[in-house]
Amino acid sequence: MTSVFRWDPFAEMRNSMEALFDQGFSRPWRLMSPTEFQAGFPIEMWETHDAVELKASIPGIKPEDVDISLTGDALTIRCEHQPSETETADRKYYAREIGYGRYQRTIALNATIDPDKAEARYEHGMLYLHMPKAESARVRQIRIGEKSHLLN
Repeated sequence: MTSVFRWDPFAEMRNSMEALFDQGFSRPWRLMSPTEFQAGFPIEMWETHDAVELKASIPGIKPEDVDISLTGDALTIRCEHQPSETETADRKYYAREIGYGRYQRTIALNATIDPDKAEARYEHGMLYLHMPKAESARVRQIRIGEKSHLLN
């Protein structure tokens, strides 16, 4: 007995596109090269009346391996994640997803910061930065007076 199949010339292409959309957009790191994925680390940054706050996720990195610098209106965070054990030839890995190497992130700040008052702390793989705004960058409320010397 001979089986007859209807040939669909676009079936393979459709399956490939479905896989791309399924994996690519739900897990975008699959489309990135390892160096692109490892180039940065996730942050949350927000501004208050008096300061700019930042929270960065840098798990596995020792506090002494983190370098933070403020230059003009830019914040730069550099760190290095080194493997804790040495590589051996007799290991057969099932998965290797932990990224090791140097990381750097430069973030533009929309406010002038007083670098002498900035504070950093590191807790459970999270870096917290509190960067007070310079006095000249703080918002000031100006009240309208009853009499103004500008009108005279």
